[in-house]
Amino acid sequence: MERTSRDLKEVIKIGRILLRTGLVLGTWGNISIRAPGRQGFFITPSGVPYSEMRPQDLVFVDFTGKKREGKMRPSTETPLHAAIYLARQDVHGIIHTHSPFSSVFAVNRMEIPPVLEEVAQIIGGSVRVAPYAPPGSGELAEAAVSALEGRTAVLLANHGLVGVGSSLKEALLVCQVVEKAAQVFLWAKLSGAPCLLAETEVQRLRENFIKNYGQRPGGEDDEREDFN
Repeated sequence: MERTSRDLKEVIKIGRILLRTGLVLGTWGNISIRAPGRQGFFITPSGVPYSEMRPQDLVFVDFTGKKREGKMRPSTETPLHAAIYLARQDVHGIIHTHSPFSSVFAVNRMEIPPVLEEVAQIIGGSVRVAPYAPPGSGELAEAAVSALEGRTAVLLANHGLVGVGSSLKEALLVCQVVEKAAQVFLWAKLSGAPCLLAETEVQRLRENFIKNYGQRPGGEDDEREDFN
């Protein structure tokens, strides 16, 4: 129960960071966290502003997307989260944003290339675009899972960005890195001809990052309250 309470509070903190940093507006976007030892996950409710959201507002749903606990309706993108958790056992946190620079690429249906080292290290390569499908649909969930293969982020055509991680902190970092890369690449295109990292270098950076970077892979044992 203590772990669950901590996880729910982290979702609320992450939501306020997304709002404060402009990665979401109003009630758009959604956040979820896998429930340890249970066949499901907690997800943010539909239509509740991040500034007003409380831990008890989160909804527990199973991996079929069926609501099991909570008073509110879960996010309309629950099928997307459920499909990712089922396909990716390494994923413990998912964040969906409508961040502006990433959305530029989403509406152009254009991949964000590995123009920065951190894109190779944290994303695993270019950020692919999942073909357009209606929000909340099974088709969207299937397309996103496919485009996420070997990556930690995917653009949803004409929609937004999804970042995943072995923890919510990692998923947040993924979203931040993608938004930065989208902004840098657009500026670089305006001012010159961006030089992309070679595929061999992308692979080397990713492998070295996984092997050597950080203190706690997954971050699940880190209880520090650093999301103020």
